[in-house]
Amino acid sequence: MKKRAWLATGGYVSCVVVTNVVTASAGLWPIGFGLTATAGTLFAGGSFVLRDAIQEAAGRKVSLIALGVACVISAFMATPALAFASALAFGLAELLDMGVYTKLRRKGWLRAAAASNAVGAVVDTFVFLTVAGFPVTAALVVGQLVGKAWATVGVVGAVLAVRAWKRRG
Repeated sequence: MKKRAWLATGGYVSCVVVTNVVTASAGLWPIGFGLTATAGTLFAGGSFVLRDAIQEAAGRKVSLIALGVACVISAFMATPALAFASALAFGLAELLDMGVYTKLRRKGWLRAAAASNAVGAVVDTFVFLTVAGFPVTAALVVGQLVGKAWATVGVVGAVLAVRAWKRRG
């Protein structure tokens, strides 16, 4: 695998594991504007873009393997109930993310990443909150989605900045 694929895979697995560990230890966090989200939400949002990066650099098979590895590690690092909820939520969200990303990729990376991340974030939010036993309230759902959007924008911005820097140098 290329260096870029290894970096994306390591970042992705780390994001998923940190999402679960932080949520298991800290529960809910305020994320600004009076909104609350599970503590790992910002890391979860970053994982969607990194999963897309794995698919770009190494293919869908490696993306699925990385998801499996992240879920197994999470099972040992977080509570079993949280790890199960996370594995189910990430699994469904990432599969839908992958499907949307794959279909839209021909129309440009940014469009594909933004649309697939939006789908993944919504599915992940509802499945995770429900299965993990968090209250599925409008305020918490909005907090989750805003937190994931911030993380996605941050990671997409970093990717675009690196691409621009590489074009210049």
